[in-house]
Amino acid sequence: MNSILDYIAKQTDGKNYKSFRYCYDAVEVPKLEYDDNKEIKVKRKGETDKSLTKSKSLQKLATRISTTSEPLFKYFLDGSRRTYKVDDIAYDKKLYPIIAGQIGVAVCKRCSFNDFQAEILRNPLVICVPNRANAHSSNDDMYFMDLVKNLNKQKMLLKQQISFSKILAYNDAPLKENEKYEDKGVAKIQDEMVNLEKKVVLELVKELKLNSSSFLIKDGSLEYMKSGDLRELSAIKTNYDCVVGVSKAFNPEALSNDVKDISRIIADLKLYHRTPAFMYETPRIPDVKFAVWYLRIRDSISPFDGVLKIEKILVWNDQEEEGLDSDEIDLISANIINERNPVCYGKDDRWAKHLYPIYLTERYIKSKYLSDIHFINLF
Repeated sequence: MNSILDYIAKQTDGKNYKSFRYCYDAVEVPKLEYDDNKEIKVKRKGETDKSLTKSKSLQKLATRISTTSEPLFKYFLDGSRRTYKVDDIAYDKKLYPIIAGQIGVAVCKRCSFNDFQAEILRNPLVICVPNRANAHSSNDDMYFMDLVKNLNKQKMLLKQQISFSKILAYNDAPLKENEKYEDKGVAKIQDEMVNLEKKVVLELVKELKLNSSSFLIKDGSLEYMKSGDLRELSAIKTNYDCVVGVSKAFNPEALSNDVKDISRIIADLKLYHRTPAFMYETPRIPDVKFAVWYLRIRDSISPFDGVLKIEKILVWNDQEEEGLDSDEIDLISANIINERNPVCYGKDDRWAKHLYPIYLTERYIKSKYLSDIHFINLF
């Protein structure tokens, strides 16, 4: 029986080599990756209380909310992906890696304070090939859409009741220094995950599930929105009015060009204290402003463990001029403090930064992946 890669090579006039297959997450040397962009620029204070220059305690507010109010956060979004090198294919006497991936995007919903259930799960399988695999059409999207449609009709996939959602194409232009085609393929799969996250947020907005008393926490930074024109950007921004980004892996020096001693300010945060909020922009999305602040939810040995970076997109004109309302920042921060327990101590080395509903959502996604051995052997 021909394999998936045999079929793709035949249809795209390439030659596959049955290369060693492996999961990147299983073989790469662990390295520190930050959620935030290195090229952000602080504009000014990011909140309406301009007098706030030191950290502020939210302990009393968090305690009062926990005893008298419903939690602000009702939905919790996480995205994840696993990527694999599955083969090499030759086109025009040059070898290109074929990258495959499992993507998972899920939302968990709070039913009561300590009761959660799965609300949304999207877990597509994708393959990423060099764009010169399309030698038959001027339209990459249409060509690869037809290719994956016909691939899914093959007996080896029908028998296992498995299908691929997309064949993606990475740019196979000559590499610059320190570039790898493998990284381009992985980046394409990462972008596909990000686009899926945005679609899930839009789905919740259209169903009127997000409002002033029903917020969503997205695990990780919000610095991923890309738009084609200003109308699209305006629509995307509006979708994020009730969405808060919470990053466990942040660069404590990210604001250092504009905020003096920012890493020391973060390290010195007392338990349940937040920093003042800052307004910043990033070249990736030049027409979007963010409010960002840091919050310590647990004491720990390391100065940055137990600290979260919190972001909110400034949606409205008055927010872009004056910053986010300080009372809203306090409300968000106090509710995040109340999400920290119970912890996953011993189950995850990031436990000091985990919000438990996000941890549950992440575990739910990973429970739905095919095993690495099963997935690799599809090819």
